[in-house]
Amino acid sequence: MSQALAAVARLAHRPAARATVRDFEALYRSCRDDVYGYVATMVRDAATAEDVVATAFERAYRRHRQYDPRRGTERAWVFGIARNAALDELRRRKRHAALPLEPADESAAPAEDPTQRATVRAALDTLRTREREIVALKYGAGLSNGELAGVLGVSESNAGTLVHRAMTKLREACCVPA
Repeated sequence: MSQALAAVARLAHRPAARATVRDFEALYRSCRDDVYGYVATMVRDAATAEDVVATAFERAYRRHRQYDPRRGTERAWVFGIARNAALDELRRRKRHAALPLEPADESAAPAEDPTQRATVRAALDTLRTREREIVALKYGAGLSNGELAGVLGVSESNAGTLVHRAMTKLREACCVPA
């Protein structure tokens, strides 16, 4: 992830850009771990995830002046850029991504019942790719419905409906009552 900050530093060689760099650095530090976790679930490879996150933050820095607060939070805007960068990488690989709802680093996961984890994995496999992505963004990356709406390009109420439907299917697949 330090690659992204190094890329930003290379771009910020002009004195007039120093304030922008400080603002962007604060944005980077506030959401880098969540962006990395989200991208890692999409690409399923730590090294590739680091490269994609670096690319996403470099794109965000270059386009930072184009950010429009009326369209959502900066955090949602960065997630949208990261999503597009990850999808670009997946297209380059010409394969479909399976989006599990689990941290990329197994050692960071809290101790859980292995049977429960296997049940959730199997249930996630029954969801469509977009539904898995919605679950990963909402619960893996911790986005609010408003931020999720910005990333997906839908209304906030539609984002809430999509989350509800995906979670209902997930509960049914796990045989857990609502």
